[in-house]
Parts: sequence; structure tokens; C-alpha cells
Amino acid sequence: MSRPYVYCPSCGGPLSATPSGRARARCLACGFAHYDNPVPVVSAIVEHDGKVVLARNKAWPPTWYALVAGFLERDEDPADAVRREVKEELGLDVLSTQLVGIYPFPRMNQVIMAYHVTATGPITLNEELVDYRLVEPAECTAWRAGTGFALRDWLRSRGFEPRMTDRPGEGDLSEGGPEGPQPRTEER
Repeated sequence: MSRPYVYCPSCGGPLSATPSGRARARCLACGFAHYDNPVPVVSAIVEHDGKVVLARNKAWPPTWYALVAGFLERDEDPADAVRREVKEELGLDVLSTQLVGIYPFPRMNQVIMAYHVTATGPITLNEELVDYRLVEPAECTAWRAGTGFALRDWLRSRGFEPRMTDRPGEGDLSEGGPEGPQPRTEER
């Protein structure tokens, strides 16, 4: 989440809220305006052997599984960025990319460029991720935030109407008893 500036990065003076229009911090001493523009992010609906890969970040609760995502770097084409993220986070080689859509994520001050990618190879998680699930498209649920809307739209384009949930990964699989799927134990 972006943090608002308190002091001007140009002259060090205090920033004040603008009285009209869009909320912006402005320096009364030098005129600097902090626009707090959204950060560009790419996300991937990874299709691997006909299933959707949902991953769990180590910072998330054990029930949260979502799409792979990352920041767009300077001078990077978004399609190249999504290929890079899939390789870095899952160790997979991307065979094809197709833009699904562009989605606002105001809570994190981000704009998400979501892609469907087909990928091949063994899944090897990086240090950010602790687990993954391979989910049949017909069994996927989508969540009411950020990348969840992209997954919903992609599933609809495939003829599936996903159940919408409040959090990523809720209700994707019924295996593992009342606690849900058990964590994977194989080496990665």
C-alpha cells in the first residue's frame, strides 16, 4: 500500500492537502504536487496441464490462494513482465500470453494488468510462496477484489460462472476434511 508523503521530496517543506478537486498533497513553499498515482502490477492466470495454478504467499493466511502477481518494472512490456513473474515465482516457462483485462485495485493503489498464460515445466516455488493448488477451471472460485475479478472474467470466457467469495482460495477444493486441503509436503 502506498504511503502518503508528509514532507516535500524537493525542498523538505510540509505538504498540505489541496482544498479542491482530487485529493493531492501540495508543498506551499515550492509548489510540488504529489499525485499518488497507482502502481502498475501484472498478474497471471496460469494454466498448467489444463488446470489453474493458485499460489499461497508466505505472508498470507493458510486458506488464501490466489494468482501470481508482481510489479511492472521500468521499460518493461507488461507481457514480458508476466512471463518473468511466472518464471520467478513458479519456475514455469510461459508458452503464450493473452490479456484478460485491466482492473483497478484501489485498496492497494494499484492498477492490475491481468493475463491468461499457458505454461509448462515442473512447478518450483520461489521464496515468496509456500504452497500451490492446481484447480480445475470448473471448480475455481473468484474473489471480490483485485485479481479475483480477472479470474472471474477469464472463467466466464471459458463458459464457467464462478462462485464469488470474499477472500482468495475460499471454496476451491473440498479435499482434506473440514480444514480444507492439506499443505503439500513434497520437496520443491
